[in-house]
Amino acid sequence: MKRRTAREKALQALFQIDVSNTDPSSAIEHVLEGEAGDDYLTKLVLGVVEQKNEIDPFIKENLEKWTMDRLATVDRNLLRIAIYELLYFRNEIPENVILDEAIEIAKIYGDEQSSRFINGVLSKVKEKL
Repeated sequence: MKRRTAREKALQALFQIDVSNTDPSSAIEHVLEGEAGDDYLTKLVLGVVEQKNEIDPFIKENLEKWTMDRLATVDRNLLRIAIYELLYFRNEIPENVILDEAIEIAKIYGDEQSSRFINGVLSKVKEKL
């Protein structure tokens, strides 16, 4: 599975977890739709779930006139994935690739403002790291 696909599937799984409190392994299984599992997908989903208390403050600190609960579920979880990657995979994946992937996925799954919003928040987080 390509990393882009793994990120998209991770977003879908995290959306399910966020909205309906689904168990992470069940959410992963559901988004795979019978396909073979993927290590990167599993790392992203489990990593974001396990490190949410470390990731969310980065989002909160860089929101202007917004709160976490007002964020669209897609945007919130896309930010979580990208920040998780920035924190734990930046030696493996260039920071700009992480930001570009999040912005491109936001164009697909978010609303018309999502990509600019994601870019703004992640750019601030990247500067602070």
